[in-house]
Amino acid sequence: MMFPDSFDKANFFSQPKPHQRRGDHEWDHIMRGEEIQSVWVTNAKGEKEREIDGKLSNYNLRTKKVDPSVLNVDTVKQYSGYLDDDKEDKHLFYWFFESRNDPKNDPVLLWLNGGPGCSSLTGLFMELGPSSIDKNIKVVHNPSSWNANASVIFLDQPVNVGFSYSGSSVSNTVAAGKDVYALLTLFFKQFPEYAKQDFHISGESYAGHYIPVFASEILSHKKRNINLKSVAIGNGLTDGLTQYEYYKPMACGDGGWPAVLDKSECQAMDNALPRCLSLIESCYDSESVWRCVPASIYCNNAMIGPYQRTGQNVYDVRGKCEDSSNLCYSELGWISEYLNRNEVQKALGAEVSNYESCNFDINRNFLFQGDWMMPFHRLVPGILKEIPVLVYAGDADFICNWLGNKAWTEALQWPGASSYKKASFDDLTLSSDKKHTIGSVKSSGNFTFVRLSAAGHMVPYNQPEASLDMLNRWLGGEWIEN
Repeated sequence: MMFPDSFDKANFFSQPKPHQRRGDHEWDHIMRGEEIQSVWVTNAKGEKEREIDGKLSNYNLRTKKVDPSVLNVDTVKQYSGYLDDDKEDKHLFYWFFESRNDPKNDPVLLWLNGGPGCSSLTGLFMELGPSSIDKNIKVVHNPSSWNANASVIFLDQPVNVGFSYSGSSVSNTVAAGKDVYALLTLFFKQFPEYAKQDFHISGESYAGHYIPVFASEILSHKKRNINLKSVAIGNGLTDGLTQYEYYKPMACGDGGWPAVLDKSECQAMDNALPRCLSLIESCYDSESVWRCVPASIYCNNAMIGPYQRTGQNVYDVRGKCEDSSNLCYSELGWISEYLNRNEVQKALGAEVSNYESCNFDINRNFLFQGDWMMPFHRLVPGILKEIPVLVYAGDADFICNWLGNKAWTEALQWPGASSYKKASFDDLTLSSDKKHTIGSVKSSGNFTFVRLSAAGHMVPYNQPEASLDMLNRWLGGEWIEN
């Protein structure tokens, strides 16, 4: 999933998914962007201005109440639906779960899976959502769900991912950011009871690209109804120039786990690194497709290829890839089988009959648009000026490993860089059991890095209790200096 085998397998345009649009009468609410955009207010200077910034007139939000007793995924209040941009023929699917604790006061969280091209319903049913799906395609309650103390929105983006669909395609992160801003604005207008709460964006993997762009898009609108308070990136790809240097150490025994590659393969990666870094630098300097695509192809083949050929799981250095048809995890197949059931799709109002956990066309489209190596980490200093940023990483992941994630946070140029670099890296213990070490943490100013022990690419999958503990403490402001 993380790199294409070759150009000849590239499909530059994702085919529109077969879909059946449901009539407006099947939805409980329809919020129209045009109505929001037409609201004018008088500011402190007595001037007329729009109540909310942004180009929203093309967007509508269709929402339905999901009856908790039908699917038994959770007993809390739930909504699902689509953000539509009919002019561009884009339809983004989302599923919202209220907090199990105190929804009137608990924060709201947006969760994004990566890929690019993987459905966030993977995160819902395999990692941090209210339930998982077992091998018998039965729903199993998750006591460590992230909606323990927060309401959570799972969003299938960009279009043509999961239950989302479109006749056109989105193949870069910046375009996807405009859609996410519109979705959140319309959602909080439709449900003002959640708009006053703190709002946070979290995600993993390629969300290391998405989140800096999406957060910057939100923060760029001074008049907004999105109360963005922080972002959290898990095992993300954010700064390729810094992170690609750490594939060799992680594969060769310097990341805290036994080496996967032998000495000659490790040497070959060392030999390839200078050219890889020079190609990424050229991409960073120009931000041109013609520079960024070769950097992605060469570096992925040279730095990830040797590891992949061993058959070891790129998402977890501790084992083999057991199910290659499902990105090494049979659970993805179970989730797809569940979400392809008619009664599930009917309950959610899904308009795409065939659900797939990952869309490989989208993955290639993003790569061939040069998006993969874009220096989106350059947006992080601007975000840190306004809100706190958490970068966390399971320490057994290879593909977006903790060494590279720690390194890019320390290499980032921002006003607090020197004190962050000097900050101590301290043991992190479970709140409920101080004898139980779950990882280590370093924090300074608005910037925090957490290494979570014995977790792969998908931290909540391997360490559900530790990941929820980390989230609750982050949302509670534990590492944020006031």
